[in-house]
Amino acid sequence: MNDIERSCKLIKDSRYAVALTGAGISTESGIPDFRSPGVGLWEKMDPMEALSADVLMNDPEKFYKIGFEILRGMEDAQPNDAHTALAGLEKKGYLKGVITQNIDNLHYKAGSKRIYEVHGNTRTCRCIKCRAVYDFGELGRQIDSGAKVPKCEKCCGMLRPDVVMFGDMMPPDFERAMEEAQKADLLIVIGSSLEVAPVCYLPGMADHLIIINLMSTPYDRKADVVFHDKAAEVMKQIYDAVIIG
Repeated sequence: MNDIERSCKLIKDSRYAVALTGAGISTESGIPDFRSPGVGLWEKMDPMEALSADVLMNDPEKFYKIGFEILRGMEDAQPNDAHTALAGLEKKGYLKGVITQNIDNLHYKAGSKRIYEVHGNTRTCRCIKCRAVYDFGELGRQIDSGAKVPKCEKCCGMLRPDVVMFGDMMPPDFERAMEEAQKADLLIVIGSSLEVAPVCYLPGMADHLIIINLMSTPYDRKADVVFHDKAAEVMKQIYDAVIIG
């Protein structure tokens, strides 16, 4: 039995399978990750300068000049075979949901229904004063029209993306993600280094692990199956084996 066949059996035998995804699932959709040697975004800029709550609140013009441009650069990205495979496994009843560290909306675009976005999303934004919610595109419309900092049309408070910045508290979706991980007997980890807290603790809650990541992770020894290959290729094979095989 090869690794694809083993993965297929684990999924079919599971009672409650959940996926956990990180930046590596989206690199094949053209979104650079943050930490890969030589190409990671953090090698080109200081994250505390780009996407921190402190800079957003105390120097919002700087945030909207630097950090916001990273976020809006994800808007045109499209799901790849890994995203669509997860959505398909959920639709067929083999997967209970997706916990994602990503803010790129690609699981949403692929058709996944139960998504736990533990670092927020780039679909919406909100006023920090009255909490009015707007489409994420409102930020770009105001910036492109000459605004230094986007404002709420109702109270003139500053708008901010619904993204978890460095220094922000984790959102309610993280509590829900922990509940899902505790219920899971199988966690399929895709494109995550499993080194970023607190999400890195979730794999320890599952009985069985499938890990798909180009680089090794701290949980490789615990995993039932490990692939150090591209996520889209592996997930397409696993999906075909589960649904067709």
